[in-house]
Amino acid sequence: MVILVDTNIFVGACLGIGASSEVVAACIREEHVALMGTALFTEYEDVLSRDSLFKKSRLTDDERNELLDIFLSSCKWTRIYFGWRPNLKDEGDNHIVELAVAGGASYIVTRNIRDIKPMGLIFPSIKVVTPEEFLEEVKHGNCNDSTST
Repeated sequence: MVILVDTNIFVGACLGIGASSEVVAACIREEHVALMGTALFTEYEDVLSRDSLFKKSRLTDDERNELLDIFLSSCKWTRIYFGWRPNLKDEGDNHIVELAVAGGASYIVTRNIRDIKPMGLIFPSIKVVTPEEFLEEVKHGNCNDSTST
């Protein structure tokens, strides 16, 4: 299944947060296909460079970068050819929805539900969920797209 893994989920995986780690690991195992685009990649790199976020991380800077490289190797690089704006309150989050639409994602997995879920434009094929909700839906087979890649 094609999903979009928001930056905060990858950060959670670096911090060892269970559900976030499980989502990233499932993508690395190619149980799901994570989308990646230029804006999201830039955001990942920017956030990973903020040492203050990772004071309690079990991973060193080099290990976080290695995890990112491994994760990126399993991602489907996707170009955005059409902007769906204005759509979200925070202009900085619009690229997430645009990437999900361009890549045909079934889910946006994020902890930023309150900012992403109330989209101005409705995309019924995309569900915005927390990592816990996503894992629960996968476990019970309630996914938008029942095929795994």
